[in-house]
Amino acid sequence: MNDHMGLGLYPALSQNIHWGVVTARFALANTDAVDEAKVSNVTILPFVGERCVIFQIADGRWELPGGTLEPGETYLDGLKREVMEELGAELLSYHPFGYFQCESSSAQPYRPHIPHPHFVRLVGYGEVKLVGQPLNPVDGEQVVAVEVVSLETAVHRFEQQERYDIAELYKLAFAIREQDSRR
Repeated sequence: MNDHMGLGLYPALSQNIHWGVVTARFALANTDAVDEAKVSNVTILPFVGERCVIFQIADGRWELPGGTLEPGETYLDGLKREVMEELGAELLSYHPFGYFQCESSSAQPYRPHIPHPHFVRLVGYGEVKLVGQPLNPVDGEQVVAVEVVSLETAVHRFEQQERYDIAELYKLAFAIREQDSRR
């Protein structure tokens, strides 16, 4: 990644982020060095062509596709499952560009099979093809809307709900994707 892609342009991603009992720190890095045994979650900034895909859950919040791996599931298989569950989409490509190094203050892991208290949430961008409705499994978020929008609209929606970390992830994914396409 070029130096101009440094995290200085992304202040929310440059500091610790707190998700309940989890403290996370984003690293813009080659993910080949990530120990797959430490990966508990996978996230995608999905695109259809030049447009971003976002989804809204029943409580009105806009969210980022991805989630926790199931027992024995590879991160790519988990991502394919999550994209179908949350977007009603097929995963066409995935390009990891960073990860969140996470630490849980909980005495127990979120699920018995995931690493604890230190784990990794893999982050990348990719192409998806919307093929149907979100599956909305009983144990997952209930998706009420999936939209294909401009980068500006996606960023605005996340900033409106003060999720500057997700807004910055979309901007970063868009920039890295453009850079990769010129190679």
